[in-house]
Amino acid sequence: MNQEWLRALKAEPNPNIPADLSPGDIVSVFVRIKEGDRERVQEFKGTVIRVRGGGNDATFTVRRIASHGIGVERTFLRHSPRIEKVVRHQQSKVRRARLYYLRDRIGKHARLKAKLPSKKK
Repeated sequence: MNQEWLRALKAEPNPNIPADLSPGDIVSVFVRIKEGDRERVQEFKGTVIRVRGGGNDATFTVRRIASHGIGVERTFLRHSPRIEKVVRHQQSKVRRARLYYLRDRIGKHARLKAKLPSKKK
């Protein structure tokens, strides 16, 4: 009985979100926004600073610098049907799972080094 309930409550994963999304990735998230009776797609481009959990409430947080140097963070649900697509532009070399230290950095100090393709022997 419990297994049936769990299967019924499990949300379908959004196929437009890469499964291997990780902290340090620079991504563009295209989200459907509803304003009144109209609907449009809005792009949110930034760095993934956190990827959280499994199951229905799995989320990822994207941070970008808006006008006048103000940092804006937005958290998205991985299973949300409102997400049109997620495009990864670059993978970065990071050594931790939560990149909260980027909040305190500005300008060139907030940059992350790009991950180079590995050489196979």
